[in-house]
Amino acid sequence: MLKRVVLVLGFLSTFSTAFAQHETAVATAPEHGTEVAAPLSEKEKALEEVNAFKQHHILDSHSFNIMVEKKADGTEKHWGFPLPVIFYDKANGLHTMMSSAFDHDQVAESKGGHYKLFHEKILKTDANGTINLDEHHHATNEKVLDFSITKSVLMIIVTALLMLWIFGSMARNYKKSLVPTGVGKIFEPLILFIRDDIAKPNIGPKYKKYMGYLLTVFFFILFLNIFGLMPFGINVTGNIAITFALALITFIITQFTANKNYWQHIFWMPGVPVPMKLIMLPIELLGLFIKPFSLLIRLFANMSAGHLIVMSLIGLIYVFKNVIAGVAFPFLTFVLYLLEVLVAFLQAYIFTMLSAVYFGMANEEHHHEEAHH
Repeated sequence: MLKRVVLVLGFLSTFSTAFAQHETAVATAPEHGTEVAAPLSEKEKALEEVNAFKQHHILDSHSFNIMVEKKADGTEKHWGFPLPVIFYDKANGLHTMMSSAFDHDQVAESKGGHYKLFHEKILKTDANGTINLDEHHHATNEKVLDFSITKSVLMIIVTALLMLWIFGSMARNYKKSLVPTGVGKIFEPLILFIRDDIAKPNIGPKYKKYMGYLLTVFFFILFLNIFGLMPFGINVTGNIAITFALALITFIITQFTANKNYWQHIFWMPGVPVPMKLIMLPIELLGLFIKPFSLLIRLFANMSAGHLIVMSLIGLIYVFKNVIAGVAFPFLTFVLYLLEVLVAFLQAYIFTMLSAVYFGMANEEHHHEEAHH
C-alpha cells in the first residue's frame, strides 16, 4: 500500500507548475517630451531582491538551486545542480535533457525544435528564442506537456525513499523483537497515536484497512513540511498541485470504500420528507466536493503563508539596515520559525484527522433508532 500511494503521489505531482510575476520597465528619451524613469533607490532595490528571494523559496523550479551569489559586476552565480527535463511536443515527440541546457537564458535545440524556459514554463520558440507576449505580459508561444523532474518531484522521491527506509527497517526489527530500537523509539509513539487517537475513534471497527493510507499520508506531509523549513527553497506542500493530489486520493478512497448507508444519506435521506429530500440532494452532492477542496486549500494556504511570512521577515533585515532591524526582526523570525515547526506537525495531523473522519462517515452503519423511526 505504501509503495502504491507514493508512486501515485509522485506521478500526479509531475504536473505541478510554478508561476512568477513578470515586470518590465520602459524608458524613453527626454527629447520626446516624456520623463525618464527614475533610478531605483537602494531600499527599492533591496525590496526587489527580497521578492526574488521569496519566489526562489516558494516556487517550483527545473533546477535545484541551493543559493544565489551576486557578484560585484551585477551577475549572479547559482549554486546547485541541474535536474532531468522531460517534455512532449506534438510536432517533435518526446524530449529528454538536463535543465542546464536552459541556463543563462539559453535556447535548447532538440529534434529540430527550439525551446526556452520562461518563468519555469517550457515554451516552443524560434532559433533566436523569441518570446511573444500579449498585453498582459503572458507568453503566447506554444506550450509543451511537461513531465520534468522538478525540485518538488525530487523531494517527493527523496521523501518516499526515506519513508521506505525508515519504516522498512522498523518492520524488520519488529520481526526480531517487539521492543523498538533506533528510530523506532521515535516513530512508534506517533504510529500508536494515529491508530488509537485518530483511526479508531473516527472510523470504528473497520479502521485497519485505512491504517496504511493514514500512516503514509501523515508521515508524507510531515516530512515534506519539515523539509520545507530548510533554507533550500523546498516548499512542496505549498504547491497546490501536490495538495490537490493528496486530497484527490482521500476523495477516491472515501467514495470507493463507502457503504450503502453512506450513499443513501446523500441521494435519498431516510426519515426526511420528500420535498426536503429534493432540496438536500444538491447540497449533499456539493458537499462531496467541498470536503476534499477544504483539505487541499487548508494545507496549501497554511504552509504557503507561513513560508512567506518567515521569508519576508528575513528579507526585511536587509531592507532596514539599522540596530532595531538587526535585533527585532531576527528574534521575531526565530519565534515564527518555531511556530512553523508546530504548524508542520499540526497540518499533518489535521489532514490525517479529517481523512479519517471522512472514512468514518463513509463506513457509518445504519442506526436502529433511525430504522425504527
